[in-house]
Amino acid sequence: MSQVLAHAPVAASGNLAAYGALGLPLAMAALPVYVQAPAYYAGELGVSLAATGTVLFLARLVDTAQDPWLGRWIDALAQRGRLTGVLVAAAVVLVLAFAGLWLPPVKGPALIGWLALMLILACTAHSVLQISHLAWGARIGTPEQVTRAAAWREGLGLLGVVGASVLPAWLMLRPDPQQAMQGYAWGFAVLLPLGLLLLLRAAPGWQGVRSAVMPAWRAAWSRPAIRRLLLPYFLNALSVSIPATLAMFFIADRIEAPESAGVFLGGYFAAGAVGLPAWTWLARRIGAARAWRVGMVLAVLSFASASLLGAGDTVAYGVVCMFAGLALGADLALPPVLLAERIPAGEQPAGYYGVWNLVSKLALAVSGLALPGLSLLGYQPGVAGSGGQALPLLYAVLPCAIKLTALWALSRGVIAVQENAA
Repeated sequence: MSQVLAHAPVAASGNLAAYGALGLPLAMAALPVYVQAPAYYAGELGVSLAATGTVLFLARLVDTAQDPWLGRWIDALAQRGRLTGVLVAAAVVLVLAFAGLWLPPVKGPALIGWLALMLILACTAHSVLQISHLAWGARIGTPEQVTRAAAWREGLGLLGVVGASVLPAWLMLRPDPQQAMQGYAWGFAVLLPLGLLLLLRAAPGWQGVRSAVMPAWRAAWSRPAIRRLLLPYFLNALSVSIPATLAMFFIADRIEAPESAGVFLGGYFAAGAVGLPAWTWLARRIGAARAWRVGMVLAVLSFASASLLGAGDTVAYGVVCMFAGLALGADLALPPVLLAERIPAGEQPAGYYGVWNLVSKLALAVSGLALPGLSLLGYQPGVAGSGGQALPLLYAVLPCAIKLTALWALSRGVIAVQENAA
């Protein structure tokens, strides 16, 4: 692979945009898998809420455990110049598994097994592409170029998320949502190869040397600077994952506006995209860690009131989505930059990003337990008011408490250490 491990000149904006293009289809796949799929299988296909949540939890655990090994494998492939073929194969598997997730050829009890299989295949292929993409960005040039590349990646990713918010939510309201999702799957099947082609042909090279050290996954845990970053990253990811898992249920049965789900989700992610340049600018002024802390505070202040909302509070919920979306830009763009700053220059980065993905997906796995938790508390999908205050407590109050804990961990474990070192 000619681009990998090449010493590239200073990257132009067009080249950085080509690097970031893959973020759009990857986001297009991730959001429906984590947000719409639970509601789709539990609501449209008749799978019980507890069974759906259990399958999500177990499938995400499998996906989580494999990421450090995938990261080291990707490093080895990049060293030997053999990454291109694997990326192409992963893209094919992801396209097929994503289509299979929405168009299951089975019914009844077999749906549980089909859901588990498609989740594992889709998540594994997605991990190969995502870890490679993140590692590539960490070795794309100077620290400023790394930050700009991350902004392009997350900005285009947010555009993909906006589309993934609006279209599936709208398609789910069609008379035949299963047939309606075919068009979405076809669109994804076109955009993913296009994004991969731009990465391989037009993006700045993965800069490095063929003798670079390929760290074992244990290296991430052994380095204090990285280890201190993992706890706030996990807690913050969990605080975002729980509302993402419950969003469709909250909109339908708490706000009682399922027809507006696409508008709410689209506004949330659009606000994240609009605010992304501001977080990049702020990170250059005060540092990525402090800018991320500002984003956490904004998220708590904007999201805390969601637990007080009820049926018909569509305008108020829309305002919450807008301000929480602005804070999302910090969650997306700044943590990967903090990790890139801490990876030793002589080591390949994919192994570290494998551990990074493990932490992120562990948060997703844990968030899946919110569904069985809601079921135990008496909540039933499609029954407004069932379960009492269980839905607003798990959707809003619990994530805010976790976010505040992440803020404390970041301030104590990362920012305080930086101040003492200075």
